[in-house]
Amino acid sequence: MTDKTNGCLYLIPVPIDQNAKESILLENHRKIVEHLDYFVVENEKTARFHLSALNLQKPINQLHFEVLDRSTIEAEITNYLRPLLEGFDIGLISESGCPAVADPGSKMVALAHQKNIKVIPMIGPSSIILALMASGLNGQQFKFHGYLPSEKEDRIKKIISIENESSKNHETQIFIETPYRNQHIFNDLISKLQDRTKLCIALDISSENEFILMKNIKDWKKETTPDLKNKPCVFLLQC
Repeated sequence: MTDKTNGCLYLIPVPIDQNAKESILLENHRKIVEHLDYFVVENEKTARFHLSALNLQKPINQLHFEVLDRSTIEAEITNYLRPLLEGFDIGLISESGCPAVADPGSKMVALAHQKNIKVIPMIGPSSIILALMASGLNGQQFKFHGYLPSEKEDRIKKIISIENESSKNHETQIFIETPYRNQHIFNDLISKLQDRTKLCIALDISSENEFILMKNIKDWKKETTPDLKNKPCVFLLQC
């Protein structure tokens, strides 16, 4: 059971499009955030930007921010929990979308559970789920792989492996990539996957430039290659 003397850890979603100037929070959630003084964020600049969109009654510079990114060690995260153990609530904010999903914030959530701290997720957009919804691929059975290997040889082995896994288990396979490597992974997918395999590209989800298209590999080879460079992208395949 959670300890009622502790604060609560609120998982606060933000728009996937980092240029969005409006909040996506429900009104009751916005009121909760308005009363928070402590935040653990992946990127302080973008967190401040999104909180400003809420028109908080208190000045942003009076809020306390701690940064939790991929380089943050567990000892630091443990220190970030201190306000919770003193009875104060904390908001956890990812750089984009929902915190703790394909995001280093999951480390803090795990530690909060170990300390019997109540974790409360707020409703918001996940690029992974939105891409699956729009793909037309199997939404009953799917697997998220996170990032594929950066080395080409290892990446190709992984691509072939997850295609075989999809065929065997009838699962949709979902993965993401560092934006500057998007084109490389797309080229590998087109050249190594079987013609009958279905591939969905979900690019710039929720932005003005959103692009979501699903085709089999045979037809992708005839399609004009979309501009994937330096844009957030979700890849989904099903064999």
